[in-house]
Amino acid sequence: MANALLSIQIIPKTKNGENVIPYVDEAISIIERSGVKYQVNPLETTMEGDLTELFAIVEKMNQRMIELGSPNVISQIKVLYQPNGASMDQLTEKYR
Repeated sequence: MANALLSIQIIPKTKNGENVIPYVDEAISIIERSGVKYQVNPLETTMEGDLTELFAIVEKMNQRMIELGSPNVISQIKVLYQPNGASMDQLTEKYR
């Protein structure tokens, strides 16, 4: 059972001010390959899973941005840690 929700906005710096969308697309593909439940939103992506696993995904995302040539990365994250279970669906069901 998931015990955390983590929302991330990843902001890689590019060498010459290039478009960051290809970098963001790569970051989202790391989330997709991880197998965790996630939802892409206009300004951030939210993941659902085990807190330790979610932080490991964030680390992979940041490392990949550097591999792609970004000299540094800002990752703004929000975390809900709820040991007895956390669910995106439960938090948003009344709005759907």
